[in-house]
Amino acid sequence: MNTPRSTGDLLEVEGLTCRFAGVTAVDDLSFRVKAGEIKAVIGPNGAGKSTLFNMIAGVTRPTDGAIKFDGARVDRLPTHARARRGIARTFQNLQIFREMSVLENVMVGRHLRGRATTLSALLHIPSVGAEERAMEATAMALLERFGLAAKAGLPAGSLAFGQMKVLELARALASEPRLLLLDEPAAGLPHAEADKMAETIRDLNRDGMTVLLVEHNMRMVMSLSHDILVLNNGRRIAEGTAEEVRCHPEVLSAYLGEEAVDA
Repeated sequence: MNTPRSTGDLLEVEGLTCRFAGVTAVDDLSFRVKAGEIKAVIGPNGAGKSTLFNMIAGVTRPTDGAIKFDGARVDRLPTHARARRGIARTFQNLQIFREMSVLENVMVGRHLRGRATTLSALLHIPSVGAEERAMEATAMALLERFGLAAKAGLPAGSLAFGQMKVLELARALASEPRLLLLDEPAAGLPHAEADKMAETIRDLNRDGMTVLLVEHNMRMVMSLSHDILVLNNGRRIAEGTAEEVRCHPEVLSAYLGEEAVDA
């Protein structure tokens, strides 16, 4: 899948704040994601990373601030409208339809690009069938790419955990996103599978995909990221390249420690 490259900033977050019952989860946060880059967001549990992702995707409404995608504000748009504009995500806790087939799971992501209405489907209009076959072909191509084609007809719940991670990624890609939000894609994966996931993300980026990545695997973060944003208590404490963040005293002592030195 080749994703058209834009120039400049694809995502702009300006003064983003989110409060829950008086608790500030994200506090006056501003940053940008350039088109074609992999930007990582790191920090300890409770730093505000998941809340940030939820605000960008449209699950959580900001208390204050703005989110711009490709120059236009999207922070007032519902989740499906942002997805149509080209924002897709995976989840820290897998959101797989376990009773549906592997193929059907990917087709769910593809339906976002469909034009058929419920009425046209009920009336069996020929174009609906053609569209469904095209969606199936696209979904199968993604399964082929990620080595899951042989399992297309199996229930998604029968897959191994690592395969479910890949399936969720394939479903996100089926919507043809321009920005991919990856929430801990390596969580729970053994070393070899985490490395394979990192290479998959690198390949997607080489094809033009812009990625915003939340991840605790510092080996993956340091090897993949063009830019890294470090959060603590909802605030930015550092931002820069892997080398710049690696050498930041507060980041090194608080989050990376010896792992950063050895990575």
